[in-house]
Order: sequence, then C-alpha cells, then structure tokens
Amino acid sequence: MRETSLLEGFPEFVALEASAAEIRLFEVGIIPGLLQTPDYAEAITRGAVRRGAITEQQAEERLTLLAKRQDSLLRSPAPLVYAVLDEGCIRRTVGGPQTMAAQLDHLLLLAERSSVVVQLTPFDLGERRAFDLPVTLLTLRDRSQIAYSESAQSGRLERETRYVQPLVTAYHHLQVEASPQEQSLAAIEQLRKGTP
Repeated sequence: MRETSLLEGFPEFVALEASAAEIRLFEVGIIPGLLQTPDYAEAITRGAVRRGAITEQQAEERLTLLAKRQDSLLRSPAPLVYAVLDEGCIRRTVGGPQTMAAQLDHLLLLAERSSVVVQLTPFDLGERRAFDLPVTLLTLRDRSQIAYSESAQSGRLERETRYVQPLVTAYHHLQVEASPQEQSLAAIEQLRKGTP
C-alpha cells in the first residue's frame, strides 16, 4: 500500500462500487469523486502533489482510476446514486472560478438523471448533521450493504451488518434533515450565477 496513493480498503471498495445497485454518498468540503469533472479532479490531485502528499505517478493513478469509476455510472441499469453534500462542497472554490462553474453545471446535469439525487446539508444544520467525515454506503445486487469511510490517512471498508446498519440509519436521517433536491438545486443554480 505504501507505493500507491490508494488508502487501505479502497481497491476492494472500488471493485464492489462498480456493480452496486445503490450508491449513497456523503461528503464534507469537496465534491465526491464520482461526481467530479476532470478539471476539478485534476485540481484536487495536483494540490496533493504540491503538498507532497502524493507523487506525480500516484496523481495519474488516481485520475485514471477515477475516470474508470465514473464510467460505471453509465452502465445499464445505472446505479441509483444518492449524494448528500455538505454546503461547503459547493461553496469552496476548487481549481479557480471557471473550473468551479463547470463543476456546478455538471452537478446540475447529473441531477437531471432519474438515477441521481443531489441534496445539500446547509451550514445551519449544525449538530443535526449525522456524519463528520465522508462516508459511502453501497447496496449490492444481493441487497447486502457495505460502508466505506476515510480520513486523510486511512480508509475503512466495513461489511458486518452490526456496524453498517447504524450508518445506513444515520444516512436516512441525514437525507431527511438535508434540503430537498429541488431546493438544493436552486441553491446550486443561485451560486452558479455568481461564477463566470
């Protein structure tokens, strides 16, 4: 693992994600990888290279893997994707104003798909926000569920129902507390008007 930029558990998670029936995402601070434009993803990755967190080779590995992961959203039948984004995800400019404008446009286009739901958790949700770190929940074709979460230094893939089920319950609470999709998209459109 030390020679790769991928966190522990992530390669196995990606293999399961590629065939999942449902993907539930929660992200703090940046747009989740599956929903990123290439320019946005490159800006995030190049930032990691500049900080010395990863090498150029590892950056390329990440970008190549991300493109493959995003291709899985186009399969038939498409997975149902539920994305709950902390408000900071859309307010934090990544890659400059033009990159961010394209990213916001991309989110709006993704939300037009019948298989994608985008919701925002506004800053004033405060302590009612169910998660403090990013989490992804997968429902596989056999209806089993797994969870993947990560911090800056480690990733964790969880399969045991007794650990996954509380996360699924918390995610459902989060979806109820989050702004409805229509209101969330209106907020993204309003923010988009202020970008070039």
